[in-house]
Amino acid sequence: MGVINTPLQFLTPMVMLGRKSITGSFVGSIKETEEMLEFYKEKGLSSMIEVVKMDYVNKAFERLERNDVRYRFIVDVAGSRIDQ
Repeated sequence: MGVINTPLQFLTPMVMLGRKSITGSFVGSIKETEEMLEFYKEKGLSSMIEVVKMDYVNKAFERLERNDVRYRFIVDVAGSRIDQ
């Protein structure tokens, strides 16, 4: 469902007793993601990324907290030495 501008109304006990949850996301559906990726492909667009290895992940989080990030972090698990 898309974004709505009116409050949702529901019977709380029905949600609680049925162990249901209500969540939301701004990411979109798989179909919308596929459409967006196809658009990027058609236009020759790409993301600006910074590839980091596993041993740099803690430092990357520190940089996120300081707002010292220009690009999206991508963790290179395959190139990291995680078996040592």
